[in-house]
Amino acid sequence: MTSTAPARILIVEDERLIRETLNAFIKAEGYSVVTAADGQEALQFLKTDSFNLVITDLKMPGHLQGMDVLRAVKEVSPDTAVIVLTAFANLAVGVEAMGNGAFDVLPKPWGDNGYVVWKIRMALESQRLVTENRFLKRELKERAEFKNIVGTSEPMRKVFDLIKRVADNSGTVLICGESGTGKELVARALHDSSPRRERAFVTVNCGALPESLLESELFGHMRGSFTGAVSNKEGLFEVADCGTLFLDEIGEAPLGIQVKLLRVLQKPEFRRIGGTRDIKVDVRIISATNKDLTKAVAQGAFREDLYYRLNVIPITVPPLRAHPEDIPLLVRHFLAVFGRKANKPALTVAPAAMQALQRNEWRGNVRELENVLERVVAFAPGTEITLDDVAQWVGAPSRGNEQKVPADIPSEGLDLESLINGIERELLVKALERSGGVKKDAARLLKLNARSLRYRLDKYEIKAGDGAGAGSEDDEGEEGD
Repeated sequence: MTSTAPARILIVEDERLIRETLNAFIKAEGYSVVTAADGQEALQFLKTDSFNLVITDLKMPGHLQGMDVLRAVKEVSPDTAVIVLTAFANLAVGVEAMGNGAFDVLPKPWGDNGYVVWKIRMALESQRLVTENRFLKRELKERAEFKNIVGTSEPMRKVFDLIKRVADNSGTVLICGESGTGKELVARALHDSSPRRERAFVTVNCGALPESLLESELFGHMRGSFTGAVSNKEGLFEVADCGTLFLDEIGEAPLGIQVKLLRVLQKPEFRRIGGTRDIKVDVRIISATNKDLTKAVAQGAFREDLYYRLNVIPITVPPLRAHPEDIPLLVRHFLAVFGRKANKPALTVAPAAMQALQRNEWRGNVRELENVLERVVAFAPGTEITLDDVAQWVGAPSRGNEQKVPADIPSEGLDLESLINGIERELLVKALERSGGVKKDAARLLKLNARSLRYRLDKYEIKAGDGAGAGSEDDEGEEGD
């Protein structure tokens, strides 16, 4: 997949015949060319425009020479490639030019035009790789070690099926779901399954930056366009050209940014802040939100026209509580990841611990489960994760999520002891809730004496505060003790 916009090349050459010759055969190769007759004119272009490549003569009239142009280019736009032309080629000139950041030094006259075109292609490819690699390194640094979506349940199979069906489609995608459900992983899977997989996947969090910085991040800026703009900067739309731009937390985007995004979606071109030229791009937009954007539209917090532009292909990622059957698979996956990091590669999970993890509500979804397991691995004394290891991180079962006695014994069998333990723990918590946390009253509800109640509370590491009330710890001397 190639860029929709031709590379822009600035030619700086004082000799008119050479300048026009370069202009003619470089344009014939499909590039967009701007010419300058001296270093001063070149600096004026660099202030108002951006270029992928600058070809500059070394010796020119006036006080600005080719080395000055080279240094100015690298100061204004460090990623722009520079080729130096000189009739005075020697080792010292080459060393100085390369030391200042030149891609190459070519002799004048150069003889074959094809040789210059080849060097231009090499310089532009180098410039593209430098820019792309810089963002890929940042992406890899931020990426979690587990990059695959884990799940075999029916809700997750529906998500996988949808990814496969729409990956080749270039339409915009809106991924909805609660925080921590793995929306970015779905976006990455879409990109990796698409024809754009070899190009950049670029992420920006629309809620993490103020409007002015977010605009600069998305669209780039020209040097001097605002305080602190010390050099030209490519925007993420440019970096993601022919790839994918993932707009995370799109519901947090300010209205001013929403207008600019709408324009790019309507016509895939934009201008850098302070720029005078429209830049065309071919970018697939994938957005994600944990908000109800239809409500945001009704409240005037989100543009209705942008919502419909973004929501061409909707994908909803289910919360973890909607597919608890995937929890054992996720647990094994995360334990393998964190076990390797902690040099505990053979971690297992006791049945009681696994049932406690499956019963938990996980309001923070997969991200919360991941964080809990990372802490559990860090603190677990052995290679088996026990109920004691997870109890402090897993809250009491919520109402409507209680352990139920199965109607029949499944074909694969069941863990009777773990099931009984789970039911007993839930009844203890309910008794504490009913009694307002007063253990004396909880014991009466369960027809236990104080010692039996204390034994069971200690066994499951339940505190009086785990009930609904404030609790009472001054009932140790009850009758029947």
